[in-house]
Amino acid sequence: MTQDAIFSPFFATVFLTLLVWVYMYIRRISFIISRKISPKDLAIPGTLAQLSPPNVSNPSDNLKNLFEIPVLFYALVLYLFITNQVDSVYVNAAWVFVVFRALHSAVHCTFNLIMLRFYLYLFATLAVWFIAIRAAIIHFSA
Repeated sequence: MTQDAIFSPFFATVFLTLLVWVYMYIRRISFIISRKISPKDLAIPGTLAQLSPPNVSNPSDNLKNLFEIPVLFYALVLYLFITNQVDSVYVNAAWVFVVFRALHSAVHCTFNLIMLRFYLYLFATLAVWFIAIRAAIIHFSA
């Protein structure tokens, strides 16, 4: 396995973030236009969030969420690459993270079934913690 293999799930996560960002703006702009809301009426922070129904606010919340645990994922990917530790276990765990994050985003941005979303988030996050703990054990045992 080449060290570069870890960048496929890395960029998949980046593009997931891009997709959620685009979807968020589609939902926001459609809402603002359909309600004929003036941009000046949105000048106070939080106003759009207060006015928005869940189908508009959830994609925004999901985008914010993609800058939490995924940031650790990005840092770990770079660490593994720089230290030449990428192997199939890390790459597979990274893909588990991506798949469950993508499913989490799909649920969060659409029908938002909370318990399903929670379990998808949990499995994705456990994959990151697995990567982090395994990397730390290898680092400290060297």
